[in-house]
Amino acid sequence: MRRPWRVAVVGGGIAGLAAAVRLRDRAPAGTEITVYEQSGVLGGKLRTGELAGQPVEFGAESFLMRDPTGAESAAVALARRLGLAEKIVHPTVGQAALVIDGGLRPIPGGTLVGVPGDLDRVATVARPAADADTDGGRPLVGPDADVSVGALVRSRFGNEVVERLVDPMLGGVYAGRADDLSLVTTMPALARTARVEHTLVGAVRAAQAAAPRAPGAPVFGTLVGGLSTLVEAAVTASGATVWRDAAVRELTATDTGWRLTVGPTRDPDDGSRSRRGGRRAELESSMVDVDAVVLAVPARPAARLLAGPAPAVAAGVGALDYASVALVTMALPHPRLPELSGFLVPSTEGLLIKAATFFTTKWGHLRRPDGLALVRASVGRYGEETHLQRPDADLAATVHRELSAVLGTPLPAPVDGHVQRWGGALPQYAPGHADRLDAARTALRAAHPTLVLAGAGYDGVGIPVCVRSGETAAEEIITALGGSAR
Repeated sequence: MRRPWRVAVVGGGIAGLAAAVRLRDRAPAGTEITVYEQSGVLGGKLRTGELAGQPVEFGAESFLMRDPTGAESAAVALARRLGLAEKIVHPTVGQAALVIDGGLRPIPGGTLVGVPGDLDRVATVARPAADADTDGGRPLVGPDADVSVGALVRSRFGNEVVERLVDPMLGGVYAGRADDLSLVTTMPALARTARVEHTLVGAVRAAQAAAPRAPGAPVFGTLVGGLSTLVEAAVTASGATVWRDAAVRELTATDTGWRLTVGPTRDPDDGSRSRRGGRRAELESSMVDVDAVVLAVPARPAARLLAGPAPAVAAGVGALDYASVALVTMALPHPRLPELSGFLVPSTEGLLIKAATFFTTKWGHLRRPDGLALVRASVGRYGEETHLQRPDADLAATVHRELSAVLGTPLPAPVDGHVQRWGGALPQYAPGHADRLDAARTALRAAHPTLVLAGAGYDGVGIPVCVRSGETAAEEIITALGGSAR
C-alpha cells in the first residue's frame, strides 16, 4: 500500500493557506499537509485587530469581487468554499477623493487605475496633454514588450495625469511610483489591449469593455468580523498541521523529494510556541522529509531557500525589491468627516500620508451609534523608508495633523490608536517582471517539478491574486506527484 503524500507549505499567508485548502480538496485522501510560518501569526497581510472595542483591519482591508474576465474572483470563491459567503459585505460609500492643491476633489470615473478612457472626465483634477494620444498606425506596445505604466501614460497624456491620477492610484496599492512599475504585471488588462490598440484612450476603453461590470454591482467586498476569519476558516478546512514561529532554514533535494531544515525563530524559553493540530507544542530544530514543497514566502527568503537546489532561479527571484509601509489607525469621537470612503494623496502634495480610509463611513457594518469614527492612514512610499523610522507616537501625531489640514478642520484627539508597520510588504514589479518570473518557473519545473512558488512576490498583490496563486501552485504539485485522486 502506497504511503500518503507529504506536502510542506512554507509560508502561512493567504497564498500558502489557499494552497493548503486546495491540496486538501484535490489531493488523495490522507495527504499530510504541514504549514510552516516563521512569524507567530498566520494570514500574512490579512490581520484583523481591535480598536475601541471593535474589529478593524490592520492589514488588507478588502478584496475585489470580480477577476479581470468579469468572473467571480478567487477570494469570493474561497470565501464560498469556506462557508463565509453570507458574511461578505460591500462599501456603503464608494466615492473617494484626491488631494489636489491641498484640498479634496472627487476621483473622476471612467478610469482604469487612474488611466482615463475619457479625457474630459478627468479635467477636474488633471490637464491631459493636448493632441498627444494620436494614432501612429501601430499598437502602443510591441507583442512581447513591457514598459513602465508612467512612461506609457506620460507619452500619451502628459505629466499631470501621471502625477495627479495614476501615481496616487498605483501608490495606494503598491506604495510605488508609476514610472517604476511594470504595465504587464500591475495592469495586465491594459497591457493586452495596448498590444492591439493604437491610442491609449482606445486601449483603456477596450480593456474596460473586455470585463464589463453590471451597473450597481459592487467592486469590493470584505467580511463581517474581519478578514482574519478567512484565515481561520482556511486553516480549519485545510486540516493541515500548522507550526508557528517555525523557520525553514534550508531546502535540500533528495531522491524522493525534499528535506527541510526547520527550527524555532525564537528561544522556546521565551514563551513562544508553535501550534500543532490545535495543541501547543515545542518545536526543536529538525530535518523533515516531504514529497513536495509550496514555497509561499516573499522573494528574498524564497531566494535564500532556492540558493542550494536552484541557484540561477534564486538569483532571478531575489532581485525583486519591496516597499515598506505603516498603517496608522485612530478612533476619533464625533469628527467632521466628508461623505467619502477616503482619499489618495499625490506625492507632489508633499505630505507624509499617501492615502486615508474612513472605515466607519465606507463600511456601513462598522458604523457606531456613539459617533466614534475609525480612520486609517497609510504612510510610506518606495524609496522613502527613512520616514518610517520615526517613533509610533511621532507618526500618529503627524498623520493626525495632516488629516486635519486636508479636511480643513481640526480633528478631535483620538481615544484609541494603533500603528501597524509592514516592513518589506509590497513588491515593486519593474518592467520585465513577468518574463523573468516565467523564466524562473520554467527552469524550476524542468529541474524540480515538486517545488513551486506562490504568492504576491510572483503573481501580483491583492487577496484574489494571492489566493489564485496558491491554488495554482497546489494544482501543479498534485500534477507533479501523479495527479488527483478526487
